[in-house]
Amino acid sequence: MSPDALPPALTVRRRRPTGSLSPRTWILVLSLLTAALTVTFLTIGLSGNLAYVLPLRANKVASMLLVAYAVGISTVLFQTVTGNRILTPSIMGFDALYILLQTFLAFAIGTQALLTMGAGTRFLMEVTLMVGFSWVLYRWLFIGGGKSLHLVLLVGIIFGTLFRGISSLLQRLIDPSEFVVLQDLFFASFNNVDSSLLGISTVAILAASAAGWRIRNQFDVLALGRETSLSLGINHKSTVTQVLVICSVLVAVSTALVGPITFFGLLVASMAYQLSAVFRHAYVLPIAVLLGAIALLGGQLVLERVFGFDTALSIVIEFVGGIVFIALLLKGSIK
Repeated sequence: MSPDALPPALTVRRRRPTGSLSPRTWILVLSLLTAALTVTFLTIGLSGNLAYVLPLRANKVASMLLVAYAVGISTVLFQTVTGNRILTPSIMGFDALYILLQTFLAFAIGTQALLTMGAGTRFLMEVTLMVGFSWVLYRWLFIGGGKSLHLVLLVGIIFGTLFRGISSLLQRLIDPSEFVVLQDLFFASFNNVDSSLLGISTVAILAASAAGWRIRNQFDVLALGRETSLSLGINHKSTVTQVLVICSVLVAVSTALVGPITFFGLLVASMAYQLSAVFRHAYVLPIAVLLGAIALLGGQLVLERVFGFDTALSIVIEFVGGIVFIALLLKGSIK
């Protein structure tokens, strides 16, 4: 049977509470809210040299929308192939690898050389390394049967601990003044995104999205599990490999562009599943992306206009996302 024409009985659904909005309505509402926040962010308190201010704000908005798209899509798809809604690529040690790379470069060539290194060169190097590592790790963990969730978590914790341990050792060996400069790279920031990287990031994300669009009709089948997918004629190994590569590219581009945001994907994906009445990727994916855009745009707006840049947006997101992670653990989301 072709996966493009699955019978309704195979659609993963849940009963929508009386009076709740349909998925299409949620997408419309969230789209309008995202558009409103975008216009507000670009125009609020607008004064001075508009030729300078508007491009600067547009650069922030573009980076936030790219990150929201990349993280939202990659997290939902990653949870689909792993069959668990508590795992994200970041939790599996992805962010620790990014910190290790920054620390190693600072230790080897110094922070001044690191900061003056060409933005495009450093970006491509980071993306290449993270994509290569994650693809090898995820393919080994999730291709084939017999891999338990406990093994997945254990390997992720081990690699994350190893990377953080090496990073901590190298950070103790570098000059304290250089460590202060290096520390700023460990937190995601949308204020200093290099505009020249937005084009490269957009191309990479579009390429990954095009690959995902070709197999979009198989996502719902993969959510039913490996055995069911095989029985319905899906080439499980090939399809999961493609999804993992797509996730690797999206998360690597997002992390290299603004820095690590560990729990952001878990936060928007969990909320997307709660709002969606049917667990179909045609609804869950856009809702996750829109929720991510609203969280980043709204959060950055509040950060700049209310708190006056007194804290970093990523810290707030990590705090809220960490609470959601603990809540999911206590709820028994690990299957």
